[in-house]
Amino acid sequence: MSDVDYTCVVSSVFWLVAMGVGTAAIVWGAEKFAEHLADASKRLGITAFALAILLAGAEPEELATVVTASARGVDGVAFGDVIGANAAIVTIALGVGAWIVTIPFGRNIQLYGAGGLITGLLATVLMWDGALGRAEGAMLVCAYVLFVAAIWLRERRPPSLGEAGELSEEADPDGRVGRDLGWVLAGLTALTLGSMVLVEGVRQITEIEESQTRLGLTVVGFATAFELVVLAFSASRHGVTEAVIAGVIGSYAYNMTMSLGVGALVAPIAIGDAELIHTSLMVMLVLLVVAVSLGMRGNRLDRRDAYVLFAGYPVFVLFALL
Repeated sequence: MSDVDYTCVVSSVFWLVAMGVGTAAIVWGAEKFAEHLADASKRLGITAFALAILLAGAEPEELATVVTASARGVDGVAFGDVIGANAAIVTIALGVGAWIVTIPFGRNIQLYGAGGLITGLLATVLMWDGALGRAEGAMLVCAYVLFVAAIWLRERRPPSLGEAGELSEEADPDGRVGRDLGWVLAGLTALTLGSMVLVEGVRQITEIEESQTRLGLTVVGFATAFELVVLAFSASRHGVTEAVIAGVIGSYAYNMTMSLGVGALVAPIAIGDAELIHTSLMVMLVLLVVAVSLGMRGNRLDRRDAYVLFAGYPVFVLFALL
């Protein structure tokens, strides 16, 4: 093996390890962010939902990853991460929840699922040509605001979306605001740094747009969705089925609107070959349709439905890699 080849191998191994570290930082950061957000918000005198929106939004790891990718010019990862994460959320996260406990899927949830599908269709139309400009990014951000407002008006209270679904527990009255707010900011910092390392690792391993896009659709997408899988597992074990549904539908809509929208506002996102994402986009939309259809069949999702959802993810990965 030549010195050049040896150097390339060492460099690749280093960045693969760095990607693993970045993924761990994303998971740890999201957990700490959510764990201390409720206490910090109470001591600041605002709602946890409001603080989550102010600091990072419903899906901070997705937002951070897409913004970092767009700012670094790794646009294939920006698109791929959102599509891949949504596929993992709908199949793995929702499947885990339904496998552990039967999840009610009433009329309100069906309507919210339809709303999530509409946001997905809007984003698909805007990014179908492989590009998102700042004007389109602003449109997606506005779409998310409308989505949340519609749920808020219907529920007469702030909806728990994404990681905000973890924040319904009673905050501990003891302690200081500085400590909890410090943990929240530490979590946010870990999310941001982890996302930067993950994106840079992909960029260092390959500069080929096709490879970056496929890695975004599979490796990066699953890594950034993993925290929601953990949330679904924990929430369903404790019988908090609302958090599972809110996390999946809210995150799906958030990723297609806020994550992509803010990323495009930071720096326009564009890939040379739009066909790289066409099939994956369509499969991602179909997976949500399948999930909502399963729920509507008996107004619930149970273990049998979980197996169908689990089977959907390998199908997505297969199409993403073709």
